Amino acid sequence: MFVTTKKDNMTQDELLVLIHQKDEKAFTYLYDMYSKSLFSVINVLVKNREEAEDVLQEVFVKIWKNIDSYNESKGRFYTWILNIARNTSIDKLRSKNFNDSQKNLSSDNFVHLLDDSNKLVNKIDTIGIQEFVKKLKPKCIQIIDLLFFKGYTQQEASDELAIPLGTVKTQNRNCINDLRLYLKL
Repeated sequence: MFVTTKKDNMTQDELLVLIHQKDEKAFTYLYDMYSKSLFSVINVLVKNREEAEDVLQEVFVKIWKNIDSYNESKGRFYTWILNIARNTSIDKLRSKNFNDSQKNLSSDNFVHLLDDSNKLVNKIDTIGIQEFVKKLKPKCIQIIDLLFFKGYTQQEASDELAIPLGTVKTQNRNCINDLRLYLKL
């Protein structure tokens, strides 16, 4: 199957040969052919233009370095690079640095939150969740606050509270069950 590129009427097969040979022009062709579509996929997942640009760069480096692992019999080249883009984006989303950067608010956002704090409390009070959570044991309040209100993963909560991951999982399950009981009353 020959796919023709827009650049110099090069076929995809010809491009792959040049990439295998580590021809510098091939990298430019590769980027010109696929950067827009890969960036779109990455940006949808990462939801941050600057981070998406970094991921895109990382994706092209991975494609370049790992071209020998591409096997035409297992699927199309575009599908292979699309999977690299998707997996790299997911890795970025799961990375501790990315999660920490998302948790750290700029001072403008922080001031805005302070201004709107009464509105937020009123919304939580309106549905009554805050009162139910206050009835739980202090350890449950801590765990629910970290996992549900601050967006920590169970591993991050384990690290923060300095307790084993299994304990966090068990306590979380027990705390949610306690919360369910309060909601049924």
